[in-house]
Parts: sequence; C-alpha cells; structure tokens
Amino acid sequence: LNPVTDGAVLPILHLNGYKIANPTVLARIPHAELESLLIGYGYEPYFVEGEEPASMHRHMAATLDAVIEAIRSIQHAARTNGDAERARWPMVVLRSPKGWTGPKEIDGKRTEGSWRSHQVPFADTGNPEHLKLLEQWLKSYRPEELFDAHGAPRPEIAALAPRGARRMGSSPHANGGALLRDLRLPDFRAYAVGVPQPVSVTAEATRVMGTLLRDVMRDNLDARNFRVVGPDETASNRLGALFEVTDRTWLAERRPGDEHLSPDGRVMEILSEHTCQGWLEGYLLTGRHGLFSCYEAFIHIVDSMFNQHAKWLKVCNEIPWRRPIASLNYLLTSHVWRQDHNGFSHQDPGFIDHVVNKKADIIRVYLPPDANTLLYVTDRCLKSRNLVNVIVAGKQPEQQWLDMDAAINHASAGIGLWEWACNDQDGEPDVVLAAAGDVPTLEMLAAIDILRQLAPGVKIRLINVVDLMTP
Repeated sequence: LNPVTDGAVLPILHLNGYKIANPTVLARIPHAELESLLIGYGYEPYFVEGEEPASMHRHMAATLDAVIEAIRSIQHAARTNGDAERARWPMVVLRSPKGWTGPKEIDGKRTEGSWRSHQVPFADTGNPEHLKLLEQWLKSYRPEELFDAHGAPRPEIAALAPRGARRMGSSPHANGGALLRDLRLPDFRAYAVGVPQPVSVTAEATRVMGTLLRDVMRDNLDARNFRVVGPDETASNRLGALFEVTDRTWLAERRPGDEHLSPDGRVMEILSEHTCQGWLEGYLLTGRHGLFSCYEAFIHIVDSMFNQHAKWLKVCNEIPWRRPIASLNYLLTSHVWRQDHNGFSHQDPGFIDHVVNKKADIIRVYLPPDANTLLYVTDRCLKSRNLVNVIVAGKQPEQQWLDMDAAINHASAGIGLWEWACNDQDGEPDVVLAAAGDVPTLEMLAAIDILRQLAPGVKIRLINVVDLMTP
C-alpha cells in the first residue's frame, strides 16, 4: 500500500484459541514471540485481551481510536512530504475466549474458552437441562431491552443503524459497478501482425498482446484504474512491454541493479497465486479493471477462489441494484503444449475443465490460434462485464494464420471453417478435423499436410474453435 495514493487496511487477528477441534498455532506461542512475528511482518501490533465484556468493549473502542489516528498520521505525513516509502501500519490482535459469553460448561465439560463451543452444544433438545441452559444463554442478551412487545427492534436500537451510503450494502465501495468507468482502449487493430498469407510469418502472440496492454496501461495511468497481477511472470509471459510505461509495485528496500521497481508501479507480482487472485478480485469489486497473467499449470492454486467469484457473479446477475463490474480476466500461458523450458513439471491444462463446469452466462474460455486473434479476444475481454474470461495463448514463436480482418471475423463467430486449409469445397468431406488453441491448430494443419501426401484424394474439412462457449 502506497500511503501517498492508496487507502489503508486494518487487519484484526482474532485469537480465540481454537479451531473445530484443535488449538491454533498463533494462540499458543508466547506473547513476545507473537508480537515479534507481527513486527517482522511489518506491522505495529495493538493487543486487546481479556474476558470481562464491559472492560473489553472499552479497551477495543480506545484501541480503534488509536489505530485510526495512527493511520491518519501515516497518510498525512506521506501526503504532505510525498514520501511513498513503506509504512509500518497498525494492526489489532484481539484475544477473547472462544464461545465468549456462552455457557461456561455443558454436561460437566468446559464450553466457553474451549474447542467444544465450535460444535453443537445443545444437540439434545429433549434434555431439560440443555433447554434450561439455552434459555439462560439467550436471556443473557437481555432481549427485552432490544425488542418491543411485537418483536420489532426498539427505536433507540434501530437508530444505531447507519443510513444512506454508510450502509454496507449501499456503500459505493461495496458496489463497485457504481464507481466503474470504461477503460480508454486503443484500437487493437493498430497492433496487428501483417499476415499476407497463412504460414508466411511467425510471431510470439503474447508479446504482441503485451504491446496492446502497454498502451492500455499508458492511456489509463491518470485514471489509476488498471493493474496487471501475476506470480512473477509478466516478463516471462512476454508482457514486458508494460515496463516501458510502468513498474512493479514495490515499497520495500531498493538496491542498485533492481529494475522496474517503484512505489507507484501498476504491475503487482508476488509468488503467491492466491494472493494475486485476492488482489485482483478486490480491485474489480471496488470498480477498477485488471488482468491476471499466470503459467497454465499453476493457476489451479486458485480453483476454489475462482469458484467463489463465479458463484458471486451468478447471484449478482439476479440482484437488480448490483451494478456490473469489470470481468475477471486470466491469461494462461507457458501452456501444456509448449513447455520447451519447463518440461513435464509444468504440464496441466485442467483449469479449463474446472471453468467450463460453470454456465456460459458467467464464463468464457478463449483459445486464440494466433496473435491477431489474441488481440481481438483481449479487447473483447477488457470491455466485458460480470464474466470470468480465461484466455490460453502461447508465448513462443508460432506460425501465424490469419490477417486481422480474418481474425476478427473468426473470433467474433467463435468457431468456423478454415476454407483455405480445406479441399472439400465440391462435396461432403471424408475427414473432419477440429482444433482449439495455437499448438493443436498447428498439429491439425500438419495432419492435413500428411493426409494430402498419403491420400491426395481424401476430402478434408478443418474447423477451428476460438470460444469454447460459442452457442
């Protein structure tokens, strides 16, 4: 977080001691060790600890006042002096008993302050002692002070609720579509690879894509609403042109020889795919745009996070006041078909299988066969809303098949015949070959070449698929 330009996050580590059936690690290390650990992570920890509710509430309120003041102080100093160096942000460690204010014990076994409070302590509803304990527990909340005789919240309680945009669901920052502004997008046609005829030139598709992304980044720098995230693969995946206009976000120490590191860089890299996913989801949910670039084999790390975002999008499509947000865009390269430098350890195209289990109104999967098709698909994804777009494209030099006009027509249809590769124009085909993606397309064309040599009379039809979700 850049204290000059960015907001702030207040982490609260709640240590109540237990998981479902076991203690938690951070709750069982000495206080000094925990404090040193958090300081080592770069935070200034504030501790709120105890068991007595009234004093704990006062302590928590005072601590929140203190940490908010600390955040404001950091931001004020940074914005006054233009100092974007890494700040030591505050965080809160809240240590309270698990099952706090619940029954102390049930059937002679400790419940409050124990792993048992994570279970179902009153499972036996026919037990009169259990019912008595349950009644005592519920009455401890003093419902007569909260609700009137009809069960409605008392006016003084209802008055505590935030109003207008202060309500969580009405905050524009929780409904990012209300803040969303279209990206300024250059004409993708201007980046076309000249292809006078199929197989006449070679190009690295993602390197060509990188020049388009470079100018998308450049044209939206003042709006500060576009980021590219990835584990450590922006340059490896041939998107290095981005570093002509921005750097990697970096607020820690910089040394001579470091390249493309700065506090205001808009490429975010960390060797943690799930952190990248979380960064980008949060960025999209608050009304901005982005792209996640990753090796195809490693994207499985975020399978469950993708699932949750896709489910959230599905529900949002059924809620009229939820404004559309920019799509979650993945670029998967270093793909299974061309692992020249990584080999067997990097081969796994299964993320596509995972994605296509979702409905087509939520996801798109694109397998562009060449650079010009990739340019069209990239532009389409950056303009889309409320989708998860998965693009799989190779980064190695490949033969190019389509000029830009042909690529646009082909990719906009999603599937089509490549008549220039077919010889069945005067009748029904004997053989139909289909391919999706750059290397499979190359293999199918190689197969056609072999067939024409070995069986010149065979009539062949080639179908190429770009969009797996084409109706």
